[in-house]
Amino acid sequence: MDNLNELYKAYIDENKIDPKYYESYNVKRGLRNPDGSGVLAGVTKICNVHGYVLNEGEKSPDEGRLIFRGYSINDLVDAVVKEGRFGYEEIAYLLLCGKLPTTEQLSKFRDLLDERRELPDGFFEDMILKAPSKNIMNKLARSVLSLYSYDDDPDTVTVEHEVETALSIISKMPVFMVNAYFVKQRYFENSSLIMHPIIKGLSTSQLILSLLRPDRQYTDEEAKLLDIMLMLHAEHGGGNNSTFTCRVLSSSGTDPYSAYSAAIGSLKGPRHGGANHKVLQMHKEIMANLEDWENEDEVAAYLTKILQKEAGDGSGLIYGMGHAVYTLSDPRAVILKQNARKMAEGSEFEPEFRLLQTIEKLTPELMRTVKGSDKQMCANVDMYSGFVYKMLGIPEDLYTPLFAVSRMAGWCAHRFEECTTGKRIIRPAYKSILRSKEYVEIDKRIQ
Repeated sequence: MDNLNELYKAYIDENKIDPKYYESYNVKRGLRNPDGSGVLAGVTKICNVHGYVLNEGEKSPDEGRLIFRGYSINDLVDAVVKEGRFGYEEIAYLLLCGKLPTTEQLSKFRDLLDERRELPDGFFEDMILKAPSKNIMNKLARSVLSLYSYDDDPDTVTVEHEVETALSIISKMPVFMVNAYFVKQRYFENSSLIMHPIIKGLSTSQLILSLLRPDRQYTDEEAKLLDIMLMLHAEHGGGNNSTFTCRVLSSSGTDPYSAYSAAIGSLKGPRHGGANHKVLQMHKEIMANLEDWENEDEVAAYLTKILQKEAGDGSGLIYGMGHAVYTLSDPRAVILKQNARKMAEGSEFEPEFRLLQTIEKLTPELMRTVKGSDKQMCANVDMYSGFVYKMLGIPEDLYTPLFAVSRMAGWCAHRFEECTTGKRIIRPAYKSILRSKEYVEIDKRIQ
């Protein structure tokens, strides 16, 4: 035990670095510039995340725009909603191929995904059932990595292998997720183990609801709202943590399974994809502590307590508000809010939706008056994503995994680009602040 205590103490004492060194050596912590913008680390033709304008070195707020391969996410979502069809597969095709598909191309692409949904023989039993995890993201990462063992030539570097692997993983992610969820429920919640056969010809969102619901029933409205969620989460530029993780591993020349599983591990973090859980926890606490959700003064008073670290998780943060790039608006949040309003109207969820609107409305001013912050702040996608999942009856365990299911298409596109164009291993520098020490013989060392 004494030896362990020494290790515990060393963990704390030997890993602290005085913040002054970051300033003196002009280190961009988190690869961020002083104004919060990201350090330029590459170029891409896949996605543009626009949230501000740099004018003569000064950062000016701007309306948020999310562009996939040159197309606005607003136009992409509006088109499929207007035409009454599903759009995630079209987004995946666009990200992978760089262009919008024709009707025939989209149909063939859906068939390619459909043909690859089934898991390899014995995979469910050996990789999911026998080693249940309390965290579905952990199981998603392990499942993707385990596919390496089922590939006859997993380290081959060819266009054909990269495309085939991407299609295989994109198609199987929903199946991994739902299977892992029910195995978790069986082992840790003493619930029934439900395993539905895969129905061919369904969109990704339909497949998820079909596999997840015990009676397999869902409405067209529900499936299309989930489809919009998948569209919005499919891609968000090369600099976000999980995509950058995928590109870093890909730059080393490692296999695709390793790169994609690492990206899932990154997304699992509460500062990234796991942030939606923080938002949900905060909303639950606020609702439990307010007598009147409609009373803006009461809402403001509780938000003030959160900002002053007297409530919430003690971080002083109002989760769901603010973004590293977006300033005036997050286009994903705007689209989600519009659709959440439609689904909540006239239902039991309407009062909660109005409360979220109030939180979004009050937070920027409270940040100025309570925190003295003049930073432009808008609601981010997490403000409404958990609420939408809640209305759809999606278990909380699956909020972040659904993010991963959707984002796999974006990760694949970025790996393609990195493998084709990168050609250099990503290796930023770290400044060593070690001092030279004289070696001490072992019998002369003092504890």
